[in-house]
Amino acid sequence: VQLQASGGGLVQAGGSLRLSCAASGRTLSRYFMGWFRQAPGTEREFVAAISWSDGSTHYADSVNVEGRFTISGDNAKNTVYLQMNKLKPEDTAVYYCAARHSGEGSYGYWGQGTLVTVSS
Repeated sequence: VQLQASGGGLVQAGGSLRLSCAASGRTLSRYFMGWFRQAPGTEREFVAAISWSDGSTHYADSVNVEGRFTISGDNAKNTVYLQMNKLKPEDTAVYYCAARHSGEGSYGYWGQGTLVTVSS
């Protein structure tokens, strides 16, 4: 699976961005697609995931994004989105998309990352 993330940029606090992750190389019906982020000096952390098979979504409680971030997928385009609203400076990070087969326990495919910078 090849993943290409895009959509990052500089935005003021309170603004919005939509990240995209285009996937290719495999039939994705049995995959989970996830978004992770890594701020400078910190470990990469899980943000949200979506199941291609049934569209179910999951958000990480610890990163306080539920209600502000929405993950969605377009099967026809093999693309996953992360809509980010009400952005905060602490959301500044490199955002990565990743893919995990439903039979595997970890994400084995990663995109190159896209930088999101939120100014105060």
